[in-house]
Amino acid sequence: MDHRKKIAGRNRRLKKTRGHIKRLKQIRLSVHRTGQHIYAQVFSIDGSQVIATASTLEKAVAASIKSTSNIDAAKAVGKLVGERAVAAGVKSLAFDRSGFKYHGRIKALADAARESGLEF
Repeated sequence: MDHRKKIAGRNRRLKKTRGHIKRLKQIRLSVHRTGQHIYAQVFSIDGSQVIATASTLEKAVAASIKSTSNIDAAKAVGKLVGERAVAAGVKSLAFDRSGFKYHGRIKALADAARESGLEF
C-alpha cells in the first residue's frame, strides 16, 4: 500500500471520529501509538483540560513490561489510564482511536480501560 494512501485513510478516520465525539459532547479517551510506544489521554469535553494520562514512557509502566511496543504494554497503559480516570471521577467517555484501526494494541488498550471501570 502506498504510504500516502495509508496516511490519508488514517486522517479521514480521525476527522470523522473526532467530529462525531464533538457532536456527542462527551469526555474522550484519546490514543496515539508509534512503532515503539503507546500513549493515552483523557480530555475534558471542550478539550482544554487533560484529566488523566498514561504511556509506556512512564517508569512505573516500563518496569512492569518486557517491551513497550506490544499488546501487553497496551494493556498496562489501558489499565493505568482507566484507574486514573475513575479516580478523577470519570465513568463514561468516548473512545478516540485517532484514526488507528480497532485491532491489536488499540483494542487491547480499550479492553483494559473497560476492565478498569470505564464505560464507552
